[in-house]
Amino acid sequence: MAQKHDIAVLPGDGIGPEVMIEALKVLDLVEKEYDVTFVRTFGNLGGVAIDEEGKALPQTTIDLCRASEAVLLGSVGGPKWEHLPPMEQPERGGLLPLRKLFGLYANLRPAIIFPSLVEASVLKKEIIGDGMDILVIRELTGGLYMSQPKGIEGTAPDREGIDTLRYSEAEIKRIGHVAFQAAMKRQKKLTSVDKANVLASSVLWREIMISLSAEYPEVELSHMYVDNASMQLVRNPKQFDVLLTENMFGDILSDEASALTGSLGMVPSASLAEGSFGVYEPAGGTAPDIAGQGIANPIAQVLSMALMLRFSFNMIEAADRVDAAVEKALEAGYRTGDIFFGNPGEKKVSTSAMGDAIAANF
Repeated sequence: MAQKHDIAVLPGDGIGPEVMIEALKVLDLVEKEYDVTFVRTFGNLGGVAIDEEGKALPQTTIDLCRASEAVLLGSVGGPKWEHLPPMEQPERGGLLPLRKLFGLYANLRPAIIFPSLVEASVLKKEIIGDGMDILVIRELTGGLYMSQPKGIEGTAPDREGIDTLRYSEAEIKRIGHVAFQAAMKRQKKLTSVDKANVLASSVLWREIMISLSAEYPEVELSHMYVDNASMQLVRNPKQFDVLLTENMFGDILSDEASALTGSLGMVPSASLAEGSFGVYEPAGGTAPDIAGQGIANPIAQVLSMALMLRFSFNMIEAADRVDAAVEKALEAGYRTGDIFFGNPGEKKVSTSAMGDAIAANF
């Protein structure tokens, strides 16, 4: 009897619904090949939820996610909703509460430059060589973004904006184990990024990382200040394998690493809770300027679906096959506009045609 898994599908805003179709097209093939059924229930998050249900994270969506084993999410937000109060906008009213509500403490963002797309990178070929594969792991529910107290106090002209940077030993250990375990499955090389020369929270962070390393003697642990890490990502990114850091530093460094790939349309992400529950989404935005034109790159959404297979359902072989299908489609020259350079052998294709090419190579 075929296994059944319940997943929530939240297509989001802008190009989200278009690229989600292509990810589900590939998921159809996974079902056929592996005798598994993914029961897909659709819901709203972000701007579309505001328009249809009055808030960015409606109770119907919370209930849907609670009843699901994983969430496949499209990007949310756009200028249409920027007039709303900040806490009611798609990101702060929808995405951030979702992370907090479900304890999505570990964000994994692979930044990969495939050999066939070296030219797409903003870096010179002599720096990139034949490609790049970095996994950025970001602690997602603590630190400056989440800690209290927070707010604006006083009256003009003497107001103060207050944010608190706080990390507990338990929070650091939890994300540290995720990073060490990821490194064990890759090149056994972990770079922990902090600002221990200035911040007390970073002193504790580094202390705990050193302590945890005794449990993973095969992993080579190094430490780097965040300002140096941001520079090294553009000077010599191939020195990194797994890169671990706290929430705000991770927000910045994961975007920088993603930009090196040449297109955010190539970058997936996974946000994981304790156990097997996770939310899987493209790292790029909603691209409202091209929404509805059928030209968006679906690869990040497809690869996010592969991360769902890998982390929530332990379908490692199926995830590897999806990753390989993307690489084969690229090697065959299929390109959406964001990664098309007009070189010999390249074929500029639509969103759906790129999805078809990936499916054909599965």
